[in-house]
This record gives sequence, C-alpha cells and structure tokens, in this order.
Amino acid sequence: MIKEFIVITLATVIIAAAVFFFLIPSHTAVNSVSGLSIVLSNLIPFSIAQITLCLNIILLIIGFLTCGHEFGIKTVYTSILLPVLLGVFEKVFPDNQSLTGDMALDVVSYIFTVSIGISILFSLNASSGGTDILAMILNKYLHMELGRAATIVGVTIAFSAALCYDSKTVILSILGSYFNGVILDEFIFNRNRKRRVCITSPKEAEIRKFIIENLHSGATIYEAYGAYRMQKHNEIIVIVDKREYQQLMNYMQKVDPQAFMTIYDVNEVRYRSKSLSERIF
Repeated sequence: MIKEFIVITLATVIIAAAVFFFLIPSHTAVNSVSGLSIVLSNLIPFSIAQITLCLNIILLIIGFLTCGHEFGIKTVYTSILLPVLLGVFEKVFPDNQSLTGDMALDVVSYIFTVSIGISILFSLNASSGGTDILAMILNKYLHMELGRAATIVGVTIAFSAALCYDSKTVILSILGSYFNGVILDEFIFNRNRKRRVCITSPKEAEIRKFIIENLHSGATIYEAYGAYRMQKHNEIIVIVDKREYQQLMNYMQKVDPQAFMTIYDVNEVRYRSKSLSERIF
C-alpha cells in the first residue's frame, strides 16, 4: 500500500507539472478539469487551483458512488494532491511563462507528459480526479476503451474554450483532446500487450522444455491435422511478453528455423496467479 501511494504521488506530480508548465501557458482546454478551470478562471474570481479543487470534489463524489470503494480512496488522495501541487507551483513560479514559446508545442508537450502520469494511475485503479473519473465511468458501464472515453469527455470540454478564446485555441483544444486519448490508449495497451505464438515443429519436446524451464512460462498443446497429408501433429501455444518473445524467437531460429509459427497481438491476459494453490481442471 505504501509503495502504491508513492507511485501515485509521483504520477500526480507528473500530471501537475504537465498542467502548470504546458497546459496553463497554452490557454487551451485539453481533456481535463484543469483545462476547464483555465477557461472558468477568466469568468469567475478564483484561481485555477481553487476551481480545480471544487470541480474535483463534485466529480469525486460521483466516482466514489459509481466506481467503488478502492477507486474512491485513491482518487480522494490525488484529487486533493493535484490542486495542492498546482497551488505550490503558483507560489514558487508566480511568473510562469511558456517553456516552448509556441502554443502548439505546449499542447504537444502536455499531451505526452500527462499521458504518462494518467496511464500510471489507471494501472493502479486510480485517477487524477476530474475528467479521468468520467472516463473510467464510461469504461466501466459502456465498456469503452479508456482512451476513447477520455477523448469524448475531453472534446466536450474543449468546446468550452470558445467562451473566452479565439478559434485557434478552440481547434488546438479539440485536436489536443483527441490525440491525448489516442496516446493514452497507446501507453496503456502497449504496456500490457503480449503475443500469442503458435508453433508446429518436430522439435516439440525441446521447445516445450525451453518454454517451461527457460521462460518459466506455461503453454497449451493441441492435436492438429495438416490438410494436405492429413498427418497428425501437435501445436504449442504460448503467451509471452516482449522480452520472452525475443528469447523465444532467438531459440526457434537456433533449434528449428523452418518451424511453422503464427503470431498474434494480445491486448489483455487474465489468469490464475501462480502464488495460489494449483487448480486441477
């Protein structure tokens, strides 16, 4: 639990830095409550940090009621920490200016930086509050990919920039919200993506031994028939991550370079932990 909250704290610092150093100078409303707060700060006499805190509290109550107890506890922490960090940055850097000197570059820098922080939080069943809560609600109840859900919420907020800013800012806000969702999905799914490798080879016993003893992985073996000669053979199917995949390919090149293999991308794998007692099917 302590390790989780340390990681959550670091992820929130990344998000706060992205908002303060890139999003605020760009004046865009990209996919976040902070972006909406930037617009509202031009309309009501409160700071961005204060508006962010108020909006986060409202959305936090919604998230706690819809996404469960664990989500609520973690997000309470990040929802309070984020505006606090923004307030600290406002005090330490009172004359905050664009680091890039260009609005478009600020938006691009914000998207890449904030996606790192948000993907870390999502992996721990938490969020930075605000629109992340709405994205997780859409993900839970409509089974929508997190990036797509974040895009829908973000584009809706992006239109709020039209209340205070010119058309260029509105367009940048909309494009930024869209690409933020795309990159967020890339961060999340690339981290979890595995490969399903199906192998047919006369060296079946050696390959199976390598998978179990060297990769420390499991495999499934099916009986199959070749359509041309109707000869029976076994097909080994194994799920591997990027590192294990490279090891397996290097081994196959050495032991049987003519083996028949088919390879698929796998976005998610769910299984019974090896730390639990063995279950016999």
